[in-house]
Amino acid sequence: MAHLTKNPADKERFICLYPVYINSKKTLAEGRRIPTEKAVENPSCAEIRDVLTAAGMNVYVENKMHPREWNRDVQFRGRVRVQLKQEDGSFCQEKFTSRKDVMFYVAEMIPKLKTRTQKSGGGDTSSQQGEGGKKSKKKKK
Repeated sequence: MAHLTKNPADKERFICLYPVYINSKKTLAEGRRIPTEKAVENPSCAEIRDVLTAAGMNVYVENKMHPREWNRDVQFRGRVRVQLKQEDGSFCQEKFTSRKDVMFYVAEMIPKLKTRTQKSGGGDTSSQQGEGGKKSKKKKK
């Protein structure tokens, strides 16, 4: 009966955010909810949590899966719950008045995280190996 509570401060009334909502690698049919150019490449629940916690939002992570997520990997697990409204019905923060506002903010801030900016610094040298392998032998006549 928890879903029948009218109190917006109850944890059951927090909005849900799955990483797939802001994943630029996903299509709309696979669950993405914002335009690709504003989306982020493979965001994680931890990144979403970090960004929203830094913004001063009340957040907690659940070990849930998005229904359209076929990959059962740990990397794709998780759902973030965010409190949008306080007990009296007013918004916790004026800049977040809807689910879309939160998604756009998170997608904008994740690329600025230290974990993201440090990873892109090193060049990927392992993928530049030459193609060795079998040489075709021709029969001599």
